[in-house]
Amino acid sequence: MAIKLIGKKKGMTQIFDDKGNIVVCSVIEAPANKIIQIKTKENDGYNAVQLGAFDKKKVKKPLKGHFEKAKSTPKYVLSEERIEDPKEYEVGQEFLANYFEKGEYVDVIGTSKGKGFQGLMKLYGFKGMPKTHGCSRSHRLGGSTGMRSTPGRCFPGGKRASRMGGDNLTVQNLVVVAIDVEKNLLLVKGSIPGARNGYVFVQRAEKKIKK
Repeated sequence: MAIKLIGKKKGMTQIFDDKGNIVVCSVIEAPANKIIQIKTKENDGYNAVQLGAFDKKKVKKPLKGHFEKAKSTPKYVLSEERIEDPKEYEVGQEFLANYFEKGEYVDVIGTSKGKGFQGLMKLYGFKGMPKTHGCSRSHRLGGSTGMRSTPGRCFPGGKRASRMGGDNLTVQNLVVVAIDVEKNLLLVKGSIPGARNGYVFVQRAEKKIKK
């Protein structure tokens, strides 16, 4: 499997392409992703690499020893990726924003903005009750969700008011429009999940390849 870079969503901007068209894109800060640990099938039961990004000042003693063993500064975010051949990687190896190429398709994984407990109109787009005389303070209610006398209950899994947002989402097939290695920036066309300064994970698209 391909390496999944750890990044941070910095916001959105727009640039002009070669034809002069405006391209709205998301800005991802992608600092050096360092390999902290390599797991092998012989020792751990599977092959994987552990990546770390974004320096952290203080960690607890067990983690401190873990990072010292890799001769690395402590990292805020750790991510593990399955690999086929551990011999292709080494501890301390770094991946920068230029791990991707301009024009390449990527998938971006992030946590969507949490919106708390919401009603049916905001959560599922329900039309709502009539806004007329006689509909007493029930304009945004969902109405009856029950059944007849048989079975005489509400089935689980139906659409009801509940928590909204805060879910892990993957936006697929976004085009890399620009790369700035000096500033550790990666610009992808379109929007990505999460709030500003939220952590995201960028990997090569699984369903598309570069044009």
